[in-house]
Amino acid sequence: MAYYVYALVDPRDNRIFYIGKGKGNRVFQHAKDSLNEDDTSLKLDIIRSILQEGKQVGLYVLRHNLTEEVAFIVESTLIDLLTYRKFNKTNLLANVVAGHHQWDEGIKDVDEIDTIYNCPKIDINHGDTLLLVSLNKSFDQAKANGVYRRIDIYESTRKYWKIGKNSPQEIKYVLGVYKGIVRCVIEVKSWEWTVIAEDGTRFKSERCIFEGKHLTDSPYLNKDVSDYPFGSGGAIRYIRNLE
Repeated sequence: MAYYVYALVDPRDNRIFYIGKGKGNRVFQHAKDSLNEDDTSLKLDIIRSILQEGKQVGLYVLRHNLTEEVAFIVESTLIDLLTYRKFNKTNLLANVVAGHHQWDEGIKDVDEIDTIYNCPKIDINHGDTLLLVSLNKSFDQAKANGVYRRIDIYESTRKYWKIGKNSPQEIKYVLGVYKGIVRCVIEVKSWEWTVIAEDGTRFKSERCIFEGKHLTDSPYLNKDVSDYPFGSGGAIRYIRNLE
């Protein structure tokens, strides 16, 4: 079947509770995982409760004979559709995160689309120091690998950045940038340093991890910063308005 996208259905109410993608026997693996009591998740808890009642999880292949990239897009689209709160208030998915493409390509109303594709130039507020960070390697999670695999755009924006030790205390906002547009804004609250990423990648020097508030209504969001390009091979850039 090549790659496919599947749904797990609770037979007690015929509701989809999980959307996934895979190949081979992936669709059958979840029931086996539920037998390991050391593994915990909402998905596995639902499967265990179904099995304890003597029932079987409904398994449905929604699309098959796909490339991995297409399967990723179909999976993320269905997850977005089933979790979008404005018009879906009853369905519950046990997926850990919403659709992988929700950051930019996911469901949006026409006003939000207009904001993204008709972006004004950024206007920096007096006294603000911004750190622009490139999301070129993590924005499209279908193509991201290793240390660049993240669960959402906040995680992609906040780590792991090679900056000076004294720099974080000056930075008010971290702006995640993809294709010259600000896609994420974090108001910095604190930071820490590490030489090892969550996936085990070891850096040659300490990298900064920011903690803060993910702002979805920032005046910097969806603004054009193409006048402040990253240097050749660079991933960070400072912008200051001290006037």
